Amino acid sequence: MNTAEKLALMSEKTAHIQQGGGAKAIEKQHNMGKQTARERIQMLLDEGTFIELDTFVAHRNLNLQGKDIPADGVVTGYGKIDGRTVFVFAQDFTVQGGALGEMHAKKICKALDMAAQAGAPLIGLNDSGGARIQEAVDALSGYGQIFYRNSVYSGKIPQISVIMGPCAGGAVYSPALTDFILMVEKESQMFITGPAVIKATTGEEITVEELGGTDTHTATSGVAHLAAADEASALKAVRDILSYLPSSAKEKPPVLPYTPGDEIRPELDALIPDSARHPYDIHDVIDQIFDPGSFLEIQPVYADNIVVGFARVAGRSVGIIANQPYSMGGCLDVNASDKASRFIQCCDAFNVPLVNLVDVPGFLPGVDQEFAGIIRHGAKLLYVYSVAQTPKITIVLRKAYGGSYLAMCSKDLGADVLLAWPTAEIAVMGADGAVNVIYRKEIEAAADKAATRAEKIEEYASRYETPYIAAERGFVDMLIRPADTRRYLIESLIMLENKPRQTQIRGNMPL
Repeated sequence: MNTAEKLALMSEKTAHIQQGGGAKAIEKQHNMGKQTARERIQMLLDEGTFIELDTFVAHRNLNLQGKDIPADGVVTGYGKIDGRTVFVFAQDFTVQGGALGEMHAKKICKALDMAAQAGAPLIGLNDSGGARIQEAVDALSGYGQIFYRNSVYSGKIPQISVIMGPCAGGAVYSPALTDFILMVEKESQMFITGPAVIKATTGEEITVEELGGTDTHTATSGVAHLAAADEASALKAVRDILSYLPSSAKEKPPVLPYTPGDEIRPELDALIPDSARHPYDIHDVIDQIFDPGSFLEIQPVYADNIVVGFARVAGRSVGIIANQPYSMGGCLDVNASDKASRFIQCCDAFNVPLVNLVDVPGFLPGVDQEFAGIIRHGAKLLYVYSVAQTPKITIVLRKAYGGSYLAMCSKDLGADVLLAWPTAEIAVMGADGAVNVIYRKEIEAAADKAATRAEKIEEYASRYETPYIAAERGFVDMLIRPADTRRYLIESLIMLENKPRQTQIRGNMPL
């Protein structure tokens, strides 16, 4: 063959591989409302930037001799998002249902290795029927090698998984080891064992969607972080998340242009109700403090008594952890503790400063919570805040009682700056409970028990349900007018910009 013939042969082979499972399989994929692996990559990346790797990789399993599996069922490579390099793999459901075999796994592992070496994010587009049964233990080994890399690169480079089809059995654990999981409504499912196996072993009947659909994993299990209405929205959400994160743990998040002049927000002065018993929506506070339209909430419908997400302050990325008075009064429970702890780990790993908005009456009381292990789940919050080395700024808006005050990043747990509004109530417990303990005998002996109790509550509240004792002891750095919060937050972030951190990089372990 001469050079021209060799070039023509390469073009012919490349074109065949790029057709994946062929025209009929692609049509079937489209009829399900799904895009192909390469179409998804083109939607995700900046136009014209994708460089495909390992195009010609093929299986070598004897049980599949003579079987044509183009690209071994997965497309891998790198490109750019907003001009920054990212690595990507996309499982091709048109080829053997995207099933994972030995070489399929090796391609994903190489992409992970190269991403870690280049200091670039890795995005996985998952659409697979699971392990390739014909490859037996080689397929299992492939999953194990992927899990290993997800784990050792955790906290070093951002890893994002998008579930765009079925994801069952061992396949679910790779996404679970990554930083964020996004699911597409009515299209994606995740479960360890499917409905048929569950029915055979336990007798329970359940549909695929009920077992592992987006509603289940965004609202009930907390496995998924975001749900999208369609594939385009899911891929846009990936780009949005990455806009708040650095390319690796060795860098700082990107800073967007900012024009000073909107630091004072008078609306904040009237946001806290006069009565501590009345709730308010913490989103209203977030909207006033942070750059307009910049808040990207993570896990919005799971454990909604705590709100977490990314935002910007004067163009700088921050992570927000905020109690939500509209849900359970903002109490911390098992799920809220886990949700916040994992997000704090992620922000710390990637140098995203933490901003804590505190209005917490305590840990949720109850037998169910105690049996579910609220002690160890709450301890996760204490731990991750204590070891986090990223800048930590805490703003006490209203209630901050007992152990929950500490668990929301008090000065004792390493807050670099602690601000408090005049409406702050920093105390061991609320007046109602405290009076029952401190003045029990006096109230019981009184002729008018109700009047005496009311008097003691007023006395205790005026003395202790304030920020002033904490400020006297130095546990509050500044008492500020709510309207000035944004200005002080900007100044605090600038002051902490060069905060040193140890060389140790912690991973973002699933909690």
